[in-house]
Amino acid sequence: MPFGLSGGEALVVAFGMVVAGYVRGYSGFGFAALVMSFAALVTDPFPFVAVVLLADVVMTASQARGIWGHIDWARVRSLFLGCLVGVPVGVWAVQAVPVDLGRAVLSGFVLAMCGLLWLGWAIGPRGGLAHAGVGVVSGLANSMAVGGLPVAVFFTAQSVAPAVFRATVIAYFTALDLWSLPVLWSAGMVSMESVWATALGLPFMLAGLWAGGRRFTRTSPQDFRRFAILLLVGLSLAGLWRSLA
Repeated sequence: MPFGLSGGEALVVAFGMVVAGYVRGYSGFGFAALVMSFAALVTDPFPFVAVVLLADVVMTASQARGIWGHIDWARVRSLFLGCLVGVPVGVWAVQAVPVDLGRAVLSGFVLAMCGLLWLGWAIGPRGGLAHAGVGVVSGLANSMAVGGLPVAVFFTAQSVAPAVFRATVIAYFTALDLWSLPVLWSAGMVSMESVWATALGLPFMLAGLWAGGRRFTRTSPQDFRRFAILLLVGLSLAGLWRSLA
């Protein structure tokens, strides 16, 4: 198994990939945070950063036709300008901390983002400068493969229409990942083992993605988002307990 996973640990991660793919197919966000949170329950999650980013690019290719007409490209451009700064700084920082501290930071960050989503923080429409600032935070967080959550919080606070929300975050995540991968490679965080793990995990992730995409028009986005948030909260609390135990 890649990354020295036992059979039981691999099953937990595979289950997390199915769940994460389903959430991604439905809502457009939460995929990386879910994979990383499931992985943090059983192993060091940081080798999975490259796996999540590689898989994200593949999954976007399978969704491109259905989302293209709903993408807000002005938002994508401004967010990407910010992440150009945030990603290198984040990769440097994540390499400087021990595994348990990194796991605690990952879980705490996910928990904080979920809290903001759950509380329904609201703001009016924001321009390019605000989007670039969120892009910096997103780039920093993407060193842990959870750069999507700050953007999801920001869009939710502005009440972005569900179809535009879903399409725009997926498009931005792809740009973010394509910038993050060479930075991770230069830092030694991408290897052939990452590619192998991605190949093994893709069937699970794509199965979830297909199922989630079929549900997009059948369930209330608000109800599903609450479910995804609660799931992330539970996983984050379990990850914090493990890192501090």
